[in-house]
Amino acid sequence: MSREHTHSATRLLEFDGDVLLWGGRKVTDIAAEVGTTPFYAYDRARMSQRVKTLRAAMPEKLQIHYAMKANPMPDVVNHMAGLVDGLDVASAGELSVALQSGTEPKDISFAGPGKQDAELTAAIEAGITLNMESFGELRRIGQLASELNKQANVAVRVNPSFELKTAGMKMGGRPSQFGVDAELVPEMLAEIESLGLHFRGLHVFSGSQNLKVEAIVESLQKTVDLVIDLSRATTMKFEVVNLGGGLGIPYFPKEEALDLADLSEAYGTAVETLTRELGDPELIIELGRFLVGEAGIYVCRVVDVKESRGTRFAVCDGGLHHHLAVTGNFGQVLRKNYPVVGVERRAEEPQLVTVVGPLCTPLDLLADRMLLDKLDEGSMVAVLQSGAYGRSASPHRFLSHPGCSEICL
Repeated sequence: MSREHTHSATRLLEFDGDVLLWGGRKVTDIAAEVGTTPFYAYDRARMSQRVKTLRAAMPEKLQIHYAMKANPMPDVVNHMAGLVDGLDVASAGELSVALQSGTEPKDISFAGPGKQDAELTAAIEAGITLNMESFGELRRIGQLASELNKQANVAVRVNPSFELKTAGMKMGGRPSQFGVDAELVPEMLAEIESLGLHFRGLHVFSGSQNLKVEAIVESLQKTVDLVIDLSRATTMKFEVVNLGGGLGIPYFPKEEALDLADLSEAYGTAVETLTRELGDPELIIELGRFLVGEAGIYVCRVVDVKESRGTRFAVCDGGLHHHLAVTGNFGQVLRKNYPVVGVERRAEEPQLVTVVGPLCTPLDLLADRMLLDKLDEGSMVAVLQSGAYGRSASPHRFLSHPGCSEICL
């Protein structure tokens, strides 16, 4: 029996004998060190290589920022902080981790709707850049800065009139809680100037998780045009322009990784144009999933194997409460299987099996009728492409099962 729909990520796996390697170590040894399953394991070498590859493909002037929302584990953030040019946070909790990483406040930005006064205060006191999402937020920042007698560093997050086509998650071209509608930005720029805040620039984000070069290039070109148009609406200098990200990774069968060489020319042109038109601002590409998503695996152990009306089930000690995304409940419209593999290769023929978790809901589905090495009680399975939006994006307290560990290798 041959394996169907081999995922691109599985073709790159390495084994020591019959045991899966991750971070240069046998996953069985990692499990022994962690002491329990389930757990996430993140490979520093894969993160480093991804940043190195990205830098080689992009213009030297283009800065790389890591969006911590993808994976805020302190060990991951500390490693990424040594590789990239800055960090983006989405909460006061993430801001604390970012500052502890040693990243300079000038290289930290804070985006997200509904920032509370305590968060705005912490950001102003730390001296980071606040990417503002509304007029109300702007006015609260102005008031807080006045009360604190501190300068507030602000940028405008723009909700563009266009979307990132074919993106897994679209964040432009529609009514949105994210950012200020592009047509209202000139009015906001005037109010920033009247309040005497320190204006840093713009943040334009139109979508994420895109594997189509043509769509990414089109969105980038529209972003450049939009930024130039908005720059003409004010005399304030644009010190920073965050071009967003949107680069995706392959999760499902038949998806292939982006070839960064196909994007080099477009980003080179964007950098040249904005440098010429805006007087040499800092230019940023902000990425999360693309930098760490392929550097992580989620490992759980089979507790029970059963047959039910012709279907073989492997019931594991981990599931939806630790890894919501793999179950299809984190943005998928039609559920598709992530790449899942047995930690130990077996001599027997692969078997068609459905891998599920321990929760009392049919949503707790890790792999639906996948061809995997034979799984018995005590076998371990690894979910690939799990370095982003994994543990921190999952409902840990659901049904009060135990949590899961994380290790950075």
